[in-house]
Amino acid sequence: MKIRARVDKYGVPRASYYFPMKSRPACRLPHPFILSLLIGMGIAHGQLPLQKEDVICLVGNGLPDRMQHDGWVEALVQKTHPEHQLRFRNMAFPGDTVDSRPRNKGFTPPEQYLAHCKADVIFVFFGYNESFAGEAGVPKFKQSMAAMIDKYRGLKFNGESEPRFVLFSPIAHENLDDPNLPDGSANNRNLLLYTQALAEVAAEKKVAFVDLFAPTQRLYAESDAPLTLNGIHLLPDGNRKLAGVIASALSGKAAEADTSLETVRQAVLDKNWHWHNRYRAVNGNDIWGSRAGLAFVDGQKNSDVLVHELKILDVMTANRDPGIWAAVKGQSFTPDDSNVPPAVEVISNVGGGSKSSSAQKEGSVDYLDPKEAISKIIVPEGYELNLFADESRFPELANPVQLQVDTKGRLWAACWGTYPKWEPLKPMNDSLMIFPDDDGDGVADRAVEFAKVHNPLGFEFWNGGVIVTSQPDILFLKDTDGDDVADVRIVLLQGIGSADSHHAANNLIYGPDGAIYWQSGIFLRNAHEHPWGPPLSTGASAMYRFDPRRYTISVHAGNNPNPHGSSFDRWGYHYANDATGGKSFQVRPEGNGFKMFQLVQKEVRPVTANAVISSTNFPDDIQQDFLVLNVIGYLGIKRYDLHRDGFSEGKINYKQGEVWGTPTDNFVVGTDKNFRPSDAVFGADGALYISDWHNVIIGHMQHNIRDPKRDKKHGRIYRMIYKDRPLQEKVAIHGLPITALLKNLEHPIDDVRHRTRIELSAHDTKEVIAAAEAWVKTLDPKKEEHALHLLEALWLHQQHNVRNQALLSTVLASPNPHVRIAAATVKHLWGSADPTKGKGQPVDNGEEEPIKVTVPAHLPKELVETYIKGAEIYAREAHCGTCHMPDGKGQASTYPPLAASDWLDANDERLIKLILHGIEGPMVVNGKKYGPEQGTPPMTRFAELINDEEVAAVLTYVRNSWGNQGAAVKPETVAAIRKAHEKRFIPWNADALLKEHPLKK
Repeated sequence: MKIRARVDKYGVPRASYYFPMKSRPACRLPHPFILSLLIGMGIAHGQLPLQKEDVICLVGNGLPDRMQHDGWVEALVQKTHPEHQLRFRNMAFPGDTVDSRPRNKGFTPPEQYLAHCKADVIFVFFGYNESFAGEAGVPKFKQSMAAMIDKYRGLKFNGESEPRFVLFSPIAHENLDDPNLPDGSANNRNLLLYTQALAEVAAEKKVAFVDLFAPTQRLYAESDAPLTLNGIHLLPDGNRKLAGVIASALSGKAAEADTSLETVRQAVLDKNWHWHNRYRAVNGNDIWGSRAGLAFVDGQKNSDVLVHELKILDVMTANRDPGIWAAVKGQSFTPDDSNVPPAVEVISNVGGGSKSSSAQKEGSVDYLDPKEAISKIIVPEGYELNLFADESRFPELANPVQLQVDTKGRLWAACWGTYPKWEPLKPMNDSLMIFPDDDGDGVADRAVEFAKVHNPLGFEFWNGGVIVTSQPDILFLKDTDGDDVADVRIVLLQGIGSADSHHAANNLIYGPDGAIYWQSGIFLRNAHEHPWGPPLSTGASAMYRFDPRRYTISVHAGNNPNPHGSSFDRWGYHYANDATGGKSFQVRPEGNGFKMFQLVQKEVRPVTANAVISSTNFPDDIQQDFLVLNVIGYLGIKRYDLHRDGFSEGKINYKQGEVWGTPTDNFVVGTDKNFRPSDAVFGADGALYISDWHNVIIGHMQHNIRDPKRDKKHGRIYRMIYKDRPLQEKVAIHGLPITALLKNLEHPIDDVRHRTRIELSAHDTKEVIAAAEAWVKTLDPKKEEHALHLLEALWLHQQHNVRNQALLSTVLASPNPHVRIAAATVKHLWGSADPTKGKGQPVDNGEEEPIKVTVPAHLPKELVETYIKGAEIYAREAHCGTCHMPDGKGQASTYPPLAASDWLDANDERLIKLILHGIEGPMVVNGKKYGPEQGTPPMTRFAELINDEEVAAVLTYVRNSWGNQGAAVKPETVAAIRKAHEKRFIPWNADALLKEHPLKK
């Protein structure tokens, strides 16, 4: 009899008592209809004799994708076939259906991958995502499945024989008796139909079939703890129990996974880690996508280095298969990677080593001592900066990308030492770190590694744990024994786009509505399965909203091309950046959803994060101001005064609640070119903590992904205070009873209330709501001073998914207009924008939407095609429109306009040189000066990015847009100028360029 701890759906012990697991038969007969089919096929129970040295490839949806992270299924199948020496390769993708498997551009097609692995057997897991089409979709599903089998049989992936198939049904939807989730009854009706359909296809095609639907229904009924996260995705213990079903069916003998399998499972996980980094390779856009062909020193391309790494990972994966076979027999084994081909050597181009490098954008390879570096950061009078933590004291603090403060008031940092991704044969040292200031002197005393997490681009606290990105997944981590080390690790959400690691899901934040928000950029395919409907499958560059309590996921608002960073202010107004373009927005309700509205006139780019000032230590006159962090050119933090009560300036006419920001004097400015402020948060003491990525290289297009001078060691955190005011008094949050936490929600400081909401997210909903209702009775809805408290009470109901319409009506009638607007947003999310209603989530085929182009009337017909092509190039990510804007008007004093620009005269050579080689230093356009002192970085060199035809097209487009009318540029002219200056490595200086090619008077 097995003994185990009673746990909740996150694998966390619910109580200290134990109880025996119910005894049960190892297998249960499937649904009678399915059984009759199985008997007719002569493969009762879906049994399949696997053959020695079979390569087994898994294809399908999120079900098999999750299996690789737990390892139970493969471990038990290997254990039940000890002499077979099987090789498993998981090729599943969340969101996949038989007919639709969207991937990033250039990703190897499934059939080629099956041939690459020489598949002998294919385990097929489809049906869940298709099931939302209901009964009407069954015929098409059967037809597609049959066609796939026929097609794959003809391809003979192993080069000798037809592949053998095992069709696995979907698992049943578990009823978790959770009011936040569907009970699964509707889903199960459809899932049974698709289970039957698969059995019929298996019978027709004479392939093996394993019913998972009926056995999982039994497992759910017998289990005293949830086996799924959300009704449809198995938790680790659910996969452990499913392993028994699958291994029993495949071997014909009763099998069950237990702790005796742990050594085998760990060997499987080691192999899976290497294969996962091969198959689901992060930064795929640099391997097989649009940046793969970028060339650097001696013409070496990203793909030359990274495609070779895939071969390295193939060998390392194969080297770990014998370790699994040894573990099955109880033997010890150490993988021998001496046969791994060496990595391709990369020569750094930093300092002008190739045409794409720019000394003005780069920092210095001579890194300043942290104490010297801090003297290079300028803060306004009255402020003081001190070094809170740095790599000399804490080597783990490498490349900090996001900061957060926990409910104990401790600063955390996501440290990305392997950026842009782990390199085979090297340590994987990315981590979530805690930096306690034990004595309260404003300097970290210790560094505690909470967990190793690959690519931790964003994280946020919730439900007593931490939600953190680890592309292509989002994890939930939790410490259950109080040692500040995570002992629970669950894949919370699959399918994060990872083809560009630093533009993937980033800068996570827990909104006052109870959702986790992040942003994600272009090149990325996102595919998220959920229990409410078809998967969210999209390539949208946007802000995403994930409610971990209800498990809804939606595209919240579009933002292009590579958004990074978001924040909320006191009233729940939501702000966001586009990193590449440097634009900032307010996110407001629009129609049945939300939309980005311009917040400020952009001054700098690229930007990494934003924050809203709320601290008793900072001056009163800047409270609720908006901060934007910049990492190239300006190198610091800009501050904007936000107008929330209406604002008019020129053509800008904003109403109350439509926020507009006006710039103020420089707030934080770095003069050390390695200073790269990546995030900023206010601590429990009211100080502003600023993380410094601190790297000579910040660009990704200008340098090889594996440039050896990408720094892996440096990282700093600075602490900024206002000297003439006392520090903020620290407020107890962690471990407080609910009534005390509700009192905290009356605190004037945003961060105190934010961290209190996080603490409350881990408490029982019924207890929280009962206490909240009692608290509401003590508040007077007519009093202005109680308005924000009542809004917090309404948000608390929203966070716990309890719809109190009476409270909503009360807050909608608040005397405070901002509170009324916030309440209207709650109503919007409870109404037309409720993500459970919509299945109105975008599903696309992975193709980029064509841009809309209006050809000007003056353009001759023979130039129309060239003009349209130029418009497409202009709009590409990190190309012309990123800085000069879609309307060609440029940005403030930073980026000159192209509309009516005197630089667009008839001199082709000046323009071609400029676009091929870039330009740096000060320049004057239409009588106005632009340059480094205004925060203008050098213009990117495009010689390697676009060909002669494309250069001619984009210049023709620019010369004939926004009121401009000029002559077309010919490709042969570009070719001649390119050849004449093919040895030029550095950008042009404006004065030198104008001396050779003066502007037309």
